[in-house]
Amino acid sequence: MDMAHLHTPAIDKVTLEILVNHTRAAAENMAYTLYRTAHSTFVKETEDFTVQILDAAGRTTAVPLDLGATWYPGLDYGAAIAMVGEYEPGDIGFTNDPYSGYLSTHAPDLHMWKPIFHEGELLCFASGHIHNTDMGGAVPASLSRALTEIHQEGIRFRPSKLYRAGVLNTELVDVMMTNVRKPEQNLGDLKAFVGALNTGERKLREMIAKFGANTLRTGFAALQDYAEHQARDILRSIPDGEYFFADFADEDGPDGHPARLAVTLRITGDSAVLDFTGSDPQLTSSLNVPTGGNPRHTLMLVGVFYVLYTLNPGLLLNHGLTRPFTCILPEGTMVNPSFPAAVGMRSLSCARLRSLLFGAFGLAMPERMPAAPAGSSSIVNVMTHDDRTGEALIAAVNPVVGGGGGMPHGDGTDGSGADAAYLKNTPIEITEAEVPIRFRCYGLASGTGGAGRWRGGLATQMEFQVFTPNTRITARNRDRCRFQAWGILGGKAGRASEMRLNPGQPDENLLNNIDTFTAGPGDIIRITSPGGGGRGDPLEREPERVLRDVVCAYITEAAAEADYGVIIRDEMLDLAATEALRASRRPNAPHPHFHFGAEREAFERIWSRDAYDAMTTILAALPIHWRHFVKRRLMQTVTAEGSGGAEVRAAWRALAAGLPQLRHHAA
Repeated sequence: MDMAHLHTPAIDKVTLEILVNHTRAAAENMAYTLYRTAHSTFVKETEDFTVQILDAAGRTTAVPLDLGATWYPGLDYGAAIAMVGEYEPGDIGFTNDPYSGYLSTHAPDLHMWKPIFHEGELLCFASGHIHNTDMGGAVPASLSRALTEIHQEGIRFRPSKLYRAGVLNTELVDVMMTNVRKPEQNLGDLKAFVGALNTGERKLREMIAKFGANTLRTGFAALQDYAEHQARDILRSIPDGEYFFADFADEDGPDGHPARLAVTLRITGDSAVLDFTGSDPQLTSSLNVPTGGNPRHTLMLVGVFYVLYTLNPGLLLNHGLTRPFTCILPEGTMVNPSFPAAVGMRSLSCARLRSLLFGAFGLAMPERMPAAPAGSSSIVNVMTHDDRTGEALIAAVNPVVGGGGGMPHGDGTDGSGADAAYLKNTPIEITEAEVPIRFRCYGLASGTGGAGRWRGGLATQMEFQVFTPNTRITARNRDRCRFQAWGILGGKAGRASEMRLNPGQPDENLLNNIDTFTAGPGDIIRITSPGGGGRGDPLEREPERVLRDVVCAYITEAAAEADYGVIIRDEMLDLAATEALRASRRPNAPHPHFHFGAEREAFERIWSRDAYDAMTTILAALPIHWRHFVKRRLMQTVTAEGSGGAEVRAAWRALAAGLPQLRHHAA
């Protein structure tokens, strides 16, 4: 490791490298404790949890590499820590309120932190979060895009002390357990979480004994300085410039219009600005991302962390990575909503934020970036009854995650790739043992990856059957049924997602992005995730690779001919016919940089960048509570292809004329 440019010269290179390994090992020990002792499937199998080592100010200094979610190396607990006040040994703070310190980002995410003292000085914290399967609220598992305010999304706790000097606050625990659907799961995970924090404290005390408090204190600062140095090195390797990109969620609410996220990436030397102006106004659904306007909020930079780590796998993952970046997050938009906006489905929007940033960096350095990953992870929960015991049950079923985008030198990962790979598969036998459902299939979905020189990763398909009345299904993050994962540099978009009730039967129902519904005895639910986008011209893929895809049932012989210009009959390759067909298809003009698929291309023929810029300007001048309403009315009015800013402004004037409250805004 090159340590030459560190800001903290008090730590020598060898000691710093030792601290890198010790802090990471401490975090991994915490993660392993939680992983092995948690009660809920979503924590012990899917691994939707994090652990961090924090410095005394609450900034993340170390995280595990192989256990838990990978979203959070930029977390800053400082605001939430300060809301509790003074600390003493044995305290544990906790919160799950998205609007208190903007640490927790939806109600099921319970964050906890334990201060570690040495000779009366607070040196650091052990911390992390677990995603509780349920925190009460309007729907089982607490989350649905249909919810309209934070109060519907479950019980919330402002930053408070769960333990005071080692004594559990049983009143707080009783309040939580009274309001959740399966309190034994929440309590079991809570106890496992406390055990993980105690493991972290033990490991950190071992480090204090080994290195001394001063080395640990200055070493934590040096670790963050070095991560900043690494990030700035990468930025210097990217051409300076301004790069605009937009991406869409299918709906801004149930049966709604598309929800747009936009960014202008400005790179200057070793720093970057991410301006999210142009993103949709704060929604009346739960797709909002609660950031409090923090210019380095970790949710806004997750896509950046993936890019940086891909370009330098030796990157230190800690809060120092956030320093070279400044986010502009306009108030009253999806990326900076005002209380009490619902935020439970911020995970859907965050998936789109990641592909948004991949697209912006793909413009800045196309030779180094992949196509879009699937960008939709259906987290399926089932609430039903066990007829043998009469007991009500709720459990998380496997996350249905799509493929990665085609890479510069390889195909996208099939099934669970790219930015969603941290969501682990749960063996179906475990799920069937926990809830009375039966899996009919679970595997890769043929023909779903976008065609390209490097193929997009295949989607996952899961089909299960339920057996009791009023079985309530939640499938959060349902998306990409309309707007596909984009291809790049001649590659094609991946296939869209879908969800069906009773496929192939007379009462078949296409549910797509519906995320809460009720099923009955014998009903079958089939969910197919999106495929990843392809990268590069499909006509340049080696015929032998295409043949292998056919033999492995990744694509059909018909698709090999239609998408790749490769003639295969009875799993035999006809090279002469292939070359003739490909020669007749080679384009005379360069490929567009992105291939978005027919739905987005049709939408943007109406809602071009010029039209959207005009609407953004109009909405920004309105009171926040009017913006989503006006956006939807404008989208209902402006429907002609080729519309631009002038048409949008004319539609706005006509709309405002009928709304006395808004007439002065249209003057």
